[in-house]
Amino acid sequence: MSGFIVTGTDTDVSKTVFAAALVGHLEGWYWKPVQAGLDGSTDRERVAALSGLPQERVLPEAWRLTTPCSPHRAAEIDGVTIDPDKLALPSQRPLVVEGAGGALVPLSREVLFADLFASWGLPAIIVARTSLGTINHSLLTIEALRARGVPIHGVAFIGDPVEDSEATICRIGHVRRLGRLPWLDPLDATSLRSAFEANISF
Repeated sequence: MSGFIVTGTDTDVSKTVFAAALVGHLEGWYWKPVQAGLDGSTDRERVAALSGLPQERVLPEAWRLTTPCSPHRAAEIDGVTIDPDKLALPSQRPLVVEGAGGALVPLSREVLFADLFASWGLPAIIVARTSLGTINHSLLTIEALRARGVPIHGVAFIGDPVEDSEATICRIGHVRRLGRLPWLDPLDATSLRSAFEANISF
């Protein structure tokens, strides 16, 4: 096992929380290639706080963009161009790579994150909510990744239990059901590690 891509069915599905739990569990390295939006804590900073890993295992981003929007537009606003050819995977293993938003978020006017995932060859974990709309969003994400030849390790759910939705996605999508992380209060490295170990299976 050399690593995983963590992608979501949408923005704000808590994939950063899942990525932090996963990389902490693996005692690996975390990398988010593009961070769009620098106000407040970044995803890299959240993972550093929640994973329990030493700071050096949370790798710096390749691009840090100021505007919290799609990376292609944030880059245009900042006056830079994201070159996918310069986004080679870091050498550290096991490596957890987090995308931005959903799988079809654009990096540029021509390239989507899912295209980049296909070039990397790592298996993807799809993070999905359990709330209304998740069946459609999840199945569309599965189809988009498969169309590009991205191997799918499974789907991990976040939120309150919704048994029918979770089972339906995995049955129709022919994907592994990795489990479900509940909402945590407090959310910190200790509670997240315990919840991950109790609820997520590979």
